[in-house]
Amino acid sequence: MNGTRIIPTLFHENGWKDLNTQEPQNGFDPLAEGQEMTRLIAELYPICRSITGDGLRETLRRLQKQIPLELREVPTGTQVFDWTVPREWNIRDAYVKNAKGERIIDFQKSNLHVVNYSVPVQRQMRLAELQEHLFTLPAHPDWIPYRTAYYKESWGFCLSEKQRAGM
Repeated sequence: MNGTRIIPTLFHENGWKDLNTQEPQNGFDPLAEGQEMTRLIAELYPICRSITGDGLRETLRRLQKQIPLELREVPTGTQVFDWTVPREWNIRDAYVKNAKGERIIDFQKSNLHVVNYSVPVQRQMRLAELQEHLFTLPAHPDWIPYRTAYYKESWGFCLSEKQRAGM
């Protein structure tokens, strides 16, 4: 993708007509553009990013290769309409180990495993104490939820309900 494009769509009386992905439409090749979008998503997906920090900067730098973006840094605490810019958050690693020393919740396997903006914690604790800091979606036992703690000093881990049941 080399900039913003308008995707031509064709109408007929009863609604939309599908684009023919086998041939270019007015110079627009839907198949090639779809493949390029898929490549970009695959490149961006692994980056751990939030509303501030190195992951956001990296994402925006990569997007600058695709579209024109002007980047500006805004200091923590700046009031922007009804929002206050939170402190910057960066993470390198986080995990929970079982009694055998195996990582059973691991940021390296999924960046969803850590509550965004968690404060660092490095200590041993019993499972009962840890449970207060574990978050799941019981209605969706295979899903890992996404949680944040932008303005409250706390910490936690997100995991699937199936993972939690196996602890």
